[in-house]
Amino acid sequence: MTHAFPPADSGAPQRFPVVVVGAGPAGLTVGNILRAASVDCLVLESETREFIERRPRAGVIEEWAVRGLEKRGLARNLLDRAELHTACEFRFDGERYRFPYGELTGSHHFVYPQPLLVTDLVREYADVRGGHIRFGVRDVQVHDLDTDRPSVSYTCPETGERHVVHCDFVAGCDGARGATRASLPPERVRIARHDYGIGWLALLAEAPPSADCVLFGCHARGFAGQMPRSPQVTRYYLQCPPGDAPENWPHERVWSELQERLGAAGVPPLTEGRLIEKRVLDMHDYVVEPMVHGRLHLAGDAAHLVAPIAAKGMNLALHDAFLLGDALVARLATGDGSGLDGYAQACLRRVWDYQEFSQWLSEVYHGTAAGDPFRAGTTLARLRRLFTSPAAAAAFAEQYLGTAARH
Repeated sequence: MTHAFPPADSGAPQRFPVVVVGAGPAGLTVGNILRAASVDCLVLESETREFIERRPRAGVIEEWAVRGLEKRGLARNLLDRAELHTACEFRFDGERYRFPYGELTGSHHFVYPQPLLVTDLVREYADVRGGHIRFGVRDVQVHDLDTDRPSVSYTCPETGERHVVHCDFVAGCDGARGATRASLPPERVRIARHDYGIGWLALLAEAPPSADCVLFGCHARGFAGQMPRSPQVTRYYLQCPPGDAPENWPHERVWSELQERLGAAGVPPLTEGRLIEKRVLDMHDYVVEPMVHGRLHLAGDAAHLVAPIAAKGMNLALHDAFLLGDALVARLATGDGSGLDGYAQACLRRVWDYQEFSQWLSEVYHGTAAGDPFRAGTTLARLRRLFTSPAAAAAFAEQYLGTAARH
């Protein structure tokens, strides 16, 4: 299905079957699914192409999500370049405990930094499949969502002119602070939010990983984590007070705490390196309901956020995108609206499953540092059970890999 449209600078009204707001993994995946089915769409992004291709973000992709990308012709570089992880390691009580989830389930994680995936998706959408995308747009607004003639307006960054794009559907993939989420009538929206009351100092170090897998340090001084990103760069996390300032964490303090919290008997010290990023994340989750308002369908962080505790955020965004892209194609190509009708319910089943696991895992990570001997004791019991009970190990592995959720 191909729709003619005038050039962006012609001054004539523009029309696309779908306008996608936001060029993150969710928006670009939706766009690619539409283009593969010869459905025209326009992607609007407030940042530059260079910015989104370099923005540091998540890097852990679950196997079902990779297979979904592969099915849609979007995983070629990922499959060639990603690292495969089949185990993680917990460190607590001064000891190390390796958890071989690949052996337990036959599944694994792919480690492929989000900027690389976004680069692949932009290239496929814009350069290979001929999709239309406009970067650097300002003041995006959505209109008439309750009608069958919605539209999206934006300001062109080059000319300062206002453009209006008419469409059949809007895909809101522009995050928590984006225009699409803000357009929802407050009286018709419920935002369920959970604050953990802790912060994580997120760090990128120019240093090779100090182990061949993800490390979780559950320590009385606070949680610490190592997430390999590449042979030269490693992501670290340190539990800190919410609202803490990165300036409170100079190089020496960071590495001293990492060495202490990730230390264990018989393991060499961490390999230290220059810190190229330091920012504090306040740990919280939210879920927006409904995810659909008229002709607007939210996806990714515009609809829900899960704290990076369980590395689920990008996976949820891709799950939304697969469902939404396929549903839009069915509706526009064949008139079948059943996928769009069931979209939010299908998304939210996995969203709530991942939110529950994130809460459970947070207690594992942070309970020993709560300053409460009872919580510390029950947390250590929970950790020990993972390595003594096959049933507990299997349940954790399913949730950690996302294989327990319905999709």
